Amino acid sequence: MEYEIVNLPEKTAVGISARTNNFSPDMCKVIGNLWKRFFEEGIFFGIKNKANEKALGMYYDYENNEKGDYSTAVACEVNFSDGNNNDLSIIKIPAGKYAKFIVKGNGITAVSDFWKELWQMNLPRTFVCDFEEYQNSDMNNAEIHIYIGIK
Repeated sequence: MEYEIVNLPEKTAVGISARTNNFSPDMCKVIGNLWKRFFEEGIFFGIKNKANEKALGMYYDYENNEKGDYSTAVACEVNFSDGNNNDLSIIKIPAGKYAKFIVKGNGITAVSDFWKELWQMNLPRTFVCDFEEYQNSDMNNAEIHIYIGIK
């Protein structure tokens, strides 16, 4: 898979989160339910101070690389968080170096296929924060920029 190395400034995201594990039988359900709630409950539309209209799928607070528990969130980048986003999670995307991948296709299957391929790559990952940035809302013809934290 092709990627480019980018340096990102620190960013702040606001959304809903959960804890899961790649080996948990309900991992897909946990992540899928976050996405479902994010849009069906209108959380996406209620986030204040959004930097843009892009949804983020986030993976952070890794316990033990990809083998342990981690936090996952569905969120939006915000310009600032002033406490006006009710009981939503505030997640920092650390400044640093990321491998940026561009994935196109069905928003669910293309991302799933991407992660399967990524796990086979020998990237020097930090396991601090990784995230997917959905460029459009057409899940059948999605363009997703995926950022993987690297050393």
